[in-house]
Amino acid sequence: MRRRREVEVFSLSFLDCICCGFGAIILLLVLTEVGQPIELEKSQANLGGQVRALQAQLYTIQGESSQLERELDSRVATLERDRQELARLSGDLTSIQGQYAASRKDAAVNNTVEGQLVSAYQSLTEEMQRLLKDRATRPATAAVAGIPVDSEYVIFIIDTSSSMTSNHWTVNLAIVDEILSLYPRVLGIQVMNDQGKYMFSSSRGKWLVDSPQQRQEIRNRARDWRAFSQSNPVPGMEEAVRTYWAADKHVSVFVLGDEFTGESIQSAVDSIDRLNKPGRDGRRSVRIHAIGFPAAPDMAPFTNIRFSALMRVICERNNGTFVGMKQ
Repeated sequence: MRRRREVEVFSLSFLDCICCGFGAIILLLVLTEVGQPIELEKSQANLGGQVRALQAQLYTIQGESSQLERELDSRVATLERDRQELARLSGDLTSIQGQYAASRKDAAVNNTVEGQLVSAYQSLTEEMQRLLKDRATRPATAAVAGIPVDSEYVIFIIDTSSSMTSNHWTVNLAIVDEILSLYPRVLGIQVMNDQGKYMFSSSRGKWLVDSPQQRQEIRNRARDWRAFSQSNPVPGMEEAVRTYWAADKHVSVFVLGDEFTGESIQSAVDSIDRLNKPGRDGRRSVRIHAIGFPAAPDMAPFTNIRFSALMRVICERNNGTFVGMKQ
């Protein structure tokens, strides 16, 4: 029987293979360790740059965010103010609409029918021309065209709105001249527009000394006088009565106009009543007369009718005369 050969596990060939394998692994490890620190350093440098870039972007975004927040807060505040202003204006509009409706109702109650007003119009200039012929024999206190001329002081309140200056100014100046001619001599004269703006601003609160030169200066200035006007004679009358009322003076106020755009006729009448207080004899110190011009072709007749209604009442309550002009 043939005997088997014993095999040696740890032979020389086996050891050679093992040594070669370990050598290859060691070589790989050596090569890997040499390159890894360089790559790590590059990677850390790249990451550091990216972090700094991202931080810079973050700061920029934070700054822009803060600015946008401030702008948003500002716009929210502005919007809130606009809402409050809108609410206020809405309330004002409602109030004005209510006042306008009340004014129309008040005017309807206080105004007479337009046809009745027109039929009652008189021609002031024609009447004056007729009566001036008898001026030499007329007593100093007699009335001309129904207008008493017994006052020592005369105030003109003239509507300087476009409806007057564009349509009636020449006739208006002629009437002013006619009225002045009725008073050969007075102690004082004053001229203002319907808003209480003085023709001679430096004379506010004073009287212009009557003289032929002063009267001519009034005529000259009146030709081109275009003071701001709201077609409402009430402020002018209030200024005249409040400033020049005196228990020891006889003052005549002449209102020349064609419109009343105020809110209430009754309020205007009450205001003048409070200012023009009657004396012990029941006579008011300030007479108020009015010359009413017709409505212009392009003007609504409503405000013209209101002017006539207002001035008729005021003239009646303040010892004056209302005269309406024809077309």
